[in-house]
Amino acid sequence: MQSQDVAPRPAPSSAASSADPVVDVEQAEAALVEHYPRLVRLAHLVLPPGLGRSRRVLTAHALTQRALPRSRSSAPVIPAQSTGRDGDPGYAFVRLRVLRSALEAGVPLSLRAWPKRSQLPPLLPQVWGLKLFPRSGGADELALDQRLSALSGPGRAAYVLRGLEKLPDGDVRKVLSAAGVEDADGALEEADGVPAQYALLDSPEFDACSLQARPTDLMRRRQHMRAALAGAAAVAVCGALLGLPGDGWGRDGAAAPVYAQNPAAQAALDPEQVTRVAPAAWKTSARTDFSVWPARGDLTGDQALLRRALAVWARPGETVQVSVTPGTPAGGPSGPPQLLYAGTVDNARVVILYDGLRIARYAEPKDSTQGAALDFARVDGASGAEAGAVVLGRADGNVRYLMAPWVTKAAERDLSKPGSGAMDLTLTDGVTAPMASPAVQTGSCASWNVLQLTDASGTRLASDLGELVPARLTAGRPGSARDASGARALRAWAPFACSLSAVRSQGVRSVNAWEYAAQPLPDASGSATWVCTRAETWRGDGTRVLAQFHTPGGAFGAVAAKAENVPACGPRDPHVLAGVLWKSGAGSWYLLAAGSRGTSSVSATGGVAGSARGNLLAVKTRQGAQAGLKGTLENGRSVNGLG
Repeated sequence: MQSQDVAPRPAPSSAASSADPVVDVEQAEAALVEHYPRLVRLAHLVLPPGLGRSRRVLTAHALTQRALPRSRSSAPVIPAQSTGRDGDPGYAFVRLRVLRSALEAGVPLSLRAWPKRSQLPPLLPQVWGLKLFPRSGGADELALDQRLSALSGPGRAAYVLRGLEKLPDGDVRKVLSAAGVEDADGALEEADGVPAQYALLDSPEFDACSLQARPTDLMRRRQHMRAALAGAAAVAVCGALLGLPGDGWGRDGAAAPVYAQNPAAQAALDPEQVTRVAPAAWKTSARTDFSVWPARGDLTGDQALLRRALAVWARPGETVQVSVTPGTPAGGPSGPPQLLYAGTVDNARVVILYDGLRIARYAEPKDSTQGAALDFARVDGASGAEAGAVVLGRADGNVRYLMAPWVTKAAERDLSKPGSGAMDLTLTDGVTAPMASPAVQTGSCASWNVLQLTDASGTRLASDLGELVPARLTAGRPGSARDASGARALRAWAPFACSLSAVRSQGVRSVNAWEYAAQPLPDASGSATWVCTRAETWRGDGTRVLAQFHTPGGAFGAVAAKAENVPACGPRDPHVLAGVLWKSGAGSWYLLAAGSRGTSSVSATGGVAGSARGNLLAVKTRQGAQAGLKGTLENGRSVNGLG
């Protein structure tokens, strides 16, 4: 049996007005600020790949920020097609300016004409000493990026306007022509040569606003510094002054030079003032969060290590590898933080600190203070299961956790095999033995190991998603979901465990799986299940919803629809509707759709026509058919298909 997404066909665009609307600076600025991430993504996708990943990111931001007009301007408007941008001439105007600049950036320099500003490296923004690039996606995203890099600039622009902006071909021609493309039809034909994997354009691979940082070529920078004699002399003088007793690089390890002196900042960096909670405080406190964790580890008395950790937190130097989960401030602590752990983990010295909002993990090699790493994770409001474990370290595909003091037992379980049971993990002063981590898993997904922790309140599951705090796993209807520890919850999660890879490194707080419908298959081969998984983040926005479809006997579920920042399948609006093309054993194709409880009717439009009373729909169709879905709830409210 095969399944694939149902992709609604974009609605026809309304024709542009015959009179060009006037767009003033305020209107254009409002549109740019509101849709800045989308405009930067559009520029990043259209820019030539030959610029390099880091320059491509900075150029995308520079072109988008320069899209504002200097005065009242007039431009033909082709309204944007996605929700929130319909009929907005300000958005259409700045989108056109961004697109035109991105296409100009791909034009080779010529000796016969002055270069345009977009053809030169951006003056602003600039980031010294760091290379910035988007997070890496999967194999599908890499393959699409390679195919797009083989296209011309207009061809990439046509593909992106179709997929990201969801414009029909008529409006794509108008936008390309307005941007200065002479052969818009040729650009559309060129884009036809790339498979229509438009959903991948929304992936982190092409998000130039969610970035990773790495140092630039350190050897080349060192050579350049030696060549700059005046600069070297100034650095030498500053280094001599900072090396005097009381301050300097020596005891601060890999921290950057001191840039401020004030009592509050100095108190936050004093290892003598680090907060240490009494070992038994959690037993009498009404709180079950990180604020009642005691300090543990064999190096809690190492003042030099604590000083280096605090100094690097406040001023990470150029050699420090810094990672920050989305939505987490990366600045130093506002006051003395709380010490959770200081000790030796595998081949590193590790310090875990907590400031009421964030967990900060400092790590350095045992035999050196060079090569330090600093990781941040937002944990405000964490309590109970969400404050049950922190990642101490990862090595050789394994992960070690520091458990909350109230956790009495830890175990490792394969979420994809609910009947395999759990394997106990040894706890030593709250530190677990190493267990396999799915956060570094690549290629095909054959298993998904999760942490099972037990305390006086019961048993809970958490999954390592590449961050400092594992994500809590729950199951059940939104608003009444419970920890995914019972037999029924484990069976519900099993086919969809590998879908957790879609939310790695996204600042995820918890993920809920809800089996919202069961649908008899048209060929009487059994009943398929519909499950909605919703990932909530620590920052509030960035929630991701997947509607997944699982047929009897199948090892894994198939993603039927997905969306981001929508209330569907959540406590505010638990209703969800999704559909999928399904091939029966006899070779017939069907559109299957299901809504959650409370759906009174479901109908299909577009390439497939049909309707049914109740929350289930099955319509015979053909391979590759495209359709839109609409449902009606018992209270009369309409819901659209997810996606």
